[in-house]
Amino acid sequence: MTTVGVAQELTPRFYWPAPKGIKVAVLGYVYAEGDVLFDPTIPLYGVQSEVNLVVAGYLQTFNLWGRTTNVLVELPYQWSTTWGILVDTPAQGSVSGFGDLGVTVAVNLLGAPTMTPKEFQALRADPHPILGASLKVVAPTGKYDPNRLLNVGGNRWAVKAEFGSVIPLTSKLLFEAAAGVWLIGDDRDYIVGYREQEPIFAGQLHLVRRFKPGFWASFDFNYFTVGRQTIGGNELVDVQQNSRIGGTLVVPFKGGHAVKLGYYTGIFTEFGTDFDQYLVSYQKLFR
Repeated sequence: MTTVGVAQELTPRFYWPAPKGIKVAVLGYVYAEGDVLFDPTIPLYGVQSEVNLVVAGYLQTFNLWGRTTNVLVELPYQWSTTWGILVDTPAQGSVSGFGDLGVTVAVNLLGAPTMTPKEFQALRADPHPILGASLKVVAPTGKYDPNRLLNVGGNRWAVKAEFGSVIPLTSKLLFEAAAGVWLIGDDRDYIVGYREQEPIFAGQLHLVRRFKPGFWASFDFNYFTVGRQTIGGNELVDVQQNSRIGGTLVVPFKGGHAVKLGYYTGIFTEFGTDFDQYLVSYQKLFR
């Protein structure tokens, strides 16, 4: 398994639109630490990890059949150390390398047709309900060693389909909700045996407070479940019922620059990663 699970995403304001032709470059750093909880049949106990992740991303908006649409491309680089008890012997290992490439396409379905900057300013001054949909594809491009239990890359395709909405409570306070499903391919080279995984159902809730253009904060919550694995023909009991909570702050600067800060932690974790996660990223907007 990879050390950072795909279903743990918390992405406030993902379905909030932007004018046509906007481009955003992002460089972010994530530090995460905590427990990794395996199925009892896997002989790893008391496992903890410390993960460092640098992510480069690029987003662009465009017109698709008159609707606001954006494409986001993300490429992570990770270095991490994991330690615990293997069978009955203390063990420690480190991995590093590029992770799996992710590409997301999101399109507005209701409330946000393709807009000029002037039309976007009018929406920001008087927001109304928005409904969108997205499709994210994670390709198995990351570094993977079939002789290791923990890897940077997943060695399998993953696809998430999601619907998301933005509901204004006031002109400055927004409620956001999203629900989706991850479909995860098979890993034929997994060290323990042929690895299959059931779909993971994930939901997010965000309460967003806007202060001025580009300056906002959010309270974030997610929940994801199922994802039971079958390894080497043996069905495991590792049904995930996990939830995370946290907060995000974005502060803009002149010239289209912004800094994003975030902190997220687990509320409850059945299986998988139970991490405290710290985020800082730099964003540059181009018109």
